[in-house]
Amino acid sequence: MADEEATAGSDNIVTEFNTYEDFLDSQITSLDLYYLEDEELARQLVELGYRGSGEVLKREEFEARKAAAEASRLSKRSQQKTLASSGKDLKNAFLRALAQREEANRSGKMTTIIFIRDKNSRGQEISGYIDYAHRLKTEDFEPYFSGRKRLLPRPSDLSFYNWETQSSTSNPTPNYQVIAENASGLLFKNKRDRKILNVDPKASTPGDNSTRTVLECPQYTQVVIYDHITRRKT
Repeated sequence: MADEEATAGSDNIVTEFNTYEDFLDSQITSLDLYYLEDEELARQLVELGYRGSGEVLKREEFEARKAAAEASRLSKRSQQKTLASSGKDLKNAFLRALAQREEANRSGKMTTIIFIRDKNSRGQEISGYIDYAHRLKTEDFEPYFSGRKRLLPRPSDLSFYNWETQSSTSNPTPNYQVIAENASGLLFKNKRDRKILNVDPKASTPGDNSTRTVLECPQYTQVVIYDHITRRKT
């Protein structure tokens, strides 16, 4: 218990003082300077434990704790920055749904597939299935969560179809393999646990460890979210 209190005290010291010299100076009294008449000598006596009323902390230990405290601060800031939805004013149900799933998709706990049907900038109706986790890793989502851009399927996504030109594409991603030629319709096979995700709305279930959520979004013609909880094959 005493060791824990000492460590906590040291941590407070490294956050309170910018340099080791500042820490030493805090231990020196005006009386010390009066008698010693030498600031450097007074600092040395504090470092050796002969002066000062506080904790004795060697320079090496102070520097090590200072570096650890800075690393911890940067790590926390990095974690906060990782979530593109963090601190955003999420203006609609679709963005809120994406934000709720962002951390799990970034960490690999979940691999979400988003089906979107809407019109592109040319007014053409398009639809497609987006590997959310893959898009998060390859694209900056801050403009989406800020409302400056709209998330739409692309020809490079898992599956894409342009209803006007009748052009279609399908692409595997690091998370899913596309099974297009199947009697059950379009299927996606998770590469991590090899489970099949069935996106047929008439299917009784989308598959093992998977859920299907229909979102009512005025911003889109149709949105369906398929969440798959990934589990490693044992």
